[in-house]
Parts: sequence; structure tokens; C-alpha cells
Amino acid sequence: MQLIRQLDLPAPRLLGWTLLAASAPATWGTTYFVTTEYLPDGPLFAALMRSLPVGLLGLLIVRKLPSGRWWWRMGLLGALNIGAFFPLLFVAAERLPGGVAGTLIAAQPVFVAVLTVPLLSEKLSRWRLGWGVVGVLGVGLVVIGPDAALDPLGICAGLLAAVAMGTGLVLTKRWGSMPNVGSLTIASWQLTAGGLVLLAPTLLFEGVPSGIDARAVGGYLWLAIPGALVTYTFLFAGIRRIPVTAASLLGILSPLVAATLGVLVAGEELTVFQVAGFAVALSAMASGQLTGRRRSTGPARELEAVR
Repeated sequence: MQLIRQLDLPAPRLLGWTLLAASAPATWGTTYFVTTEYLPDGPLFAALMRSLPVGLLGLLIVRKLPSGRWWWRMGLLGALNIGAFFPLLFVAAERLPGGVAGTLIAAQPVFVAVLTVPLLSEKLSRWRLGWGVVGVLGVGLVVIGPDAALDPLGICAGLLAAVAMGTGLVLTKRWGSMPNVGSLTIASWQLTAGGLVLLAPTLLFEGVPSGIDARAVGGYLWLAIPGALVTYTFLFAGIRRIPVTAASLLGILSPLVAATLGVLVAGEELTVFQVAGFAVALSAMASGQLTGRRRSTGPARELEAVR
């Protein structure tokens, strides 16, 4: 396959890194269900609880801080990938049906394909751009019903979340990583930076919401540990070794998992159009992984494994 030659990785290793990265959006697909069923209102507080505590926990584990220009780089990436993305995602999840919010977030590959041109000096990948559009259409068939409410603020929040995360992923790919720094360290730095960005706005505008019970605590823990610290570690490990446009297409899994939870947990039924949408979305995601043009930036470097 051309993509494997491009990255100079054996097929099993490429598949392994792709599956590792895919575990992140697949886990994030539970965010919509957990937010609506377990958490009290408060998108800023939910975003703060999902980032700062586990970011500090990660720092205690790795016991390493950035140096030099990596301070402002991690600050910017943390603000984009965490500080902006998390609250915008929670706003979209609270104000829109999970399907609508998921479809907007699934537009991220389109933004990433465009951003790689100015930020990575790559040619526009029409193939992946096209499959990104097809993937969004497929997700739309799965999750948007005729009675879906289209709240303007929720729509803006969902689109801005996709732009913020897409920009953060492209910059993560551009800057790579400090020497001898693993993906857990990068995830811990970004979660801490993003949490610090959220701390003041949360205290000023929301505070601690009322109605935090055992279910809510469980929801926060799920979103913070497997849903943030673990998944961001896996995502950053994978994105070092696969093209960022291919990695962003894996985000299609998030709304598909959300729709699957609706079937398994809420007893929803899938129509013929929804089943077709599943097939279209998964085909778009797979096609974006298996085909790619040679980039002018040369083969990706094999970096340190997750630690």
C-alpha cells in the first residue's frame, strides 16, 4: 500500500498504531451519553474536572516538565486540544441531541485536511478531504433524525470544537515532541495546561454545580481517566506515526459509538438509512487510512513508545 511505503512502517505495526489512535475517539463517543445521563449542567466545570486533576496526576507519574520553547507550545496545544475543545464539546452535547453534536465534531477531518496546507506545507489531499465529507454525510444519516433540534449556539460550539481540536492535532504533528519524552508526558502537559486555562472562567462564571451525586462522580471519573488521560496518551502515540489527516478521520468513530450506545442502552432502533449511513461512514474512515499520496516532508520518524 502506498501509505505504508510513505511511512516506512510494516503493515502490522501501522495497523497497531492506527487501532491505538482509534481507541481515543471510540471512547469519546461515550461523552454524549455520560454528559446527558450522569452529569449536572455545567460545561466549564465538567471540562475542568476532565482535565486538570488527571493532568496533575500524570505529572506526578512522569515527573517531568517542559523546557525552553516547549512551555508555550504545550500551553497553546493544551488551550486548543483541551481548554477550548472540552467546554465547546460539553456545550454542544448539552444543547444538541448527541447525533447532531457528533456530526458537527465529525467534520474535523475536513478542517484538518485544509489546515495541513499552511501548517505542514503539504499539498491538499483531495482524497482525504473527499472522504472526510463523505464520512460526515454518513454520520449524518446515522444520527440526525427528522425531529433533531438545531440550537444555533450548540451548532456554533460543535463547529468551533472541531476547528480547535483539528488545529491542535495539526500543530502537534508539526512540532513533534521533545527528545526522550513519551506520549503520557505530552498528554499530562496538555491536560494540565488546558485545565489551568479553564480554572478561572469556571470559578468566575459557573462555580461548582449543585446536584453532584455518586452517579455524577462516576461520570467525571470515567471522562477524566479513560476518557482523557488514557485516550490522549494513545492518540498522541498514534499521531506521531500515522498521517494527521488519517488520524482525524478516526474521529468518525465517536458519533458512531454514541449511536450504538443509543441502540444498546436506550433501546433505539436503526432504520435502513441509518444502517446505510454506518456503512458509508466506516467506508470513508477506512479509505482515508489505506490510501495517501507521498508527502514532501519525508517519512515520519519512529519516536519513543508510550511510557
